[in-house]
Amino acid sequence: MLKLSDILVANQDIESFDELIPLVQAVARTGERFFRIDVRPPYPDTPEDWEDRLEAAFSGLVR
Repeated sequence: MLKLSDILVANQDIESFDELIPLVQAVARTGERFFRIDVRPPYPDTPEDWEDRLEAAFSGLVR
């Protein structure tokens, strides 16, 4: 199971929500089947619909 916190810890060099989306997509492409959103991304540009956007990125709905 992929946890958002694991992505954030492993990629502490990213500085924006827009940089996070491709990382979620890349991990999803490796075969992860489940995604758990366990923390809120700490970026100032994190949008109100951040959970929906991350789920969409993981599911392949955002390209």
